[in-house]
Amino acid sequence: MSVRRLAAVQPDSFAFKPETLEKANWWIAKYPENRRQSAVIPILWLIQKQEGWVSEPAIAVVAEMLGMARIRVYEVATFYTMFMLEPVGSAALIQVCGTTPCQLRGSEALMKVCKDKIGPKDKLSADGKFYWQEVECLGACTNAPMAQINDYFYEDLTPDNLAQIIDDFSAGKTPKTGPYNGRFTSEPLGGATTLKDPSLYDGSAAKPLKIPNAPEAEVKA
Repeated sequence: MSVRRLAAVQPDSFAFKPETLEKANWWIAKYPENRRQSAVIPILWLIQKQEGWVSEPAIAVVAEMLGMARIRVYEVATFYTMFMLEPVGSAALIQVCGTTPCQLRGSEALMKVCKDKIGPKDKLSADGKFYWQEVECLGACTNAPMAQINDYFYEDLTPDNLAQIIDDFSAGKTPKTGPYNGRFTSEPLGGATTLKDPSLYDGSAAKPLKIPNAPEAEVKA
């Protein structure tokens, strides 16, 4: 496993947007005062959603907010690969699964598309729009080969439709998520063979319940 380090070039400072700070304080309030450090992972994730990555100034702000040594926050940010430690593309962060099921189904060809259209992996593209990397299993083996792009899965991919997805992101479009071979979720190509009664999974038989600590929210379970 390669050592993960912060980017060499860092911004001068970091500041929460008001809505991000509100969410961060909500997470902190979920824990006893002497356990506020438990909010470090969700707060780092909120920062990444705001900025696109986690910078050194952001780590310093989190450390002060949670009463932690900076090195402790740094350890968390560098341990979990979901945290990006350098700027990523303004249009798309593309993470291509390279584990066995996806490799057997053509992930290497998908990576070639990324290299040809974007450039070397783990590097920001020349136009600043894209960043791609090879990652370990993302848990969608039935729909191999696949990639996670930003927050969503793009599955049953071919080199041609991945190339089109990249072009669409570059043009400011939002490509559809999910399978690209016509199937619904991870059903067989010919359609579902079990659980054909929609009431078994569409929530129509569920009863409303209140979520603790969120009195305004009512969901079905």
